[in-house]
Amino acid sequence: QVQLVESGGGLVQPGGSLRLSCAASGDTADWYPVVWFRQAPGKDREGLACIYRRYNGKLYTDSVADRFTISRDGAENTVYLQVNDLRPEDTAVYYCARRKSPVCAGYTSGDEIAYWGRGTQVTVST
Repeated sequence: QVQLVESGGGLVQPGGSLRLSCAASGDTADWYPVVWFRQAPGKDREGLACIYRRYNGKLYTDSVADRFTISRDGAENTVYLQVNDLRPEDTAVYYCARRKSPVCAGYTSGDEIAYWGRGTQVTVST
């Protein structure tokens, strides 16, 4: 079993930044990729970025590639999502998830997920 806990969300003004964290505990010995998703009220879940744990490979969804950065701290079993130049349309609950596939391909679908975190709320507003 793996537990994922997100943190770092909050209320931020447009143009601001946040660093979201996804801390993993439990059976973290495997090296499957970790994905960040978000879901806004009334909208479908959106896959944002995927990072391999064994090496520093990353994939991004085009809509956020110029503003969001995914990274990891292997020693602490933590994956981060740096979100910059935030806009009101970025308001959502942000989730991290660990895939049960060893590759990131297809990560945006939300399929092939072994574990989900409970999410952290990001609200962008004046």
